[in-house]
Amino acid sequence: MTAPVHGPGAGTVSGVAAVPGVAAVLGGGPVSAPTPGGPARAGEPAPSASDRARQLIRSGFGLIGPRHPRHALPLESLPELGLPIGDDGVVIGVDAESRPAVLGVNRPTPYDMVFIGGLWTAQVIALRAAATGARVAVETGRAGAWAQLVQALGVGQSGMAVHDVGRVPPLGASAGSPVLVVRDCGMRPPRGRVVSAPWQSVLTVLPYLSPVAPRLVRQARLVGVQRVSPDEAVQIGRLLGLPGADVESLPTLADGVTLWCADRDRQYVMTQATDAETGLLGTARRMD
Repeated sequence: MTAPVHGPGAGTVSGVAAVPGVAAVLGGGPVSAPTPGGPARAGEPAPSASDRARQLIRSGFGLIGPRHPRHALPLESLPELGLPIGDDGVVIGVDAESRPAVLGVNRPTPYDMVFIGGLWTAQVIALRAAATGARVAVETGRAGAWAQLVQALGVGQSGMAVHDVGRVPPLGASAGSPVLVVRDCGMRPPRGRVVSAPWQSVLTVLPYLSPVAPRLVRQARLVGVQRVSPDEAVQIGRLLGLPGADVESLPTLADGVTLWCADRDRQYVMTQATDAETGLLGTARRMD
């Protein structure tokens, strides 16, 4: 317990260290601020309270911020003031109007994606996610198909690690170290030990529509579909509530084209490889 401080003319104040002059300020009468240039001359009026405050500020008791002229914009020039604002994420291709299509995989909330399509597009997404700073963990039974990407990216921060099915360890995802888990486990992927979490998104790759696909699609927040058979297109259309035109287009999609669906939003995206990606993965293909 701090002892009270007593001073001439002062009251009792707990917790305040004894400093010369503090007692006079705390318990004495009003204290006049020093006037720059010495005391007022005889016959001159005493400075007012506002004058004393300004003098205190100008003498270093506080700071005056920089003063700049105001910038005015005529009302008729307002439409010319435009700021480009876009999504933050992985550019996975271009849409029907040749605009970049962006997939946000690094999220503060759990995010599950299902991709019914070829390994080539899934690997491009993984490669580009790593380029944005995410760690990519691949759970797969065909490690050889991912070996070239692992060799190119390395293992560690902004790298890629391949694990056997059911052998993915805890990954410690965080805002500073987000993770993308790619589950390439065939037609019937088992329930994963590592699931989506804050800053840890999961992309499940299915080569075709399988018996477990309805469950995965219902749980996913984003579904991508590449070229499938007419019968599969009808089933996928029912699962996703697609209009007839989209159902008819699914069996005719070109290699590298994906229909991405989220809630009621649908977008066709063409994934085009860079020269470096073509050197690693070859040209776009639906079949592996």
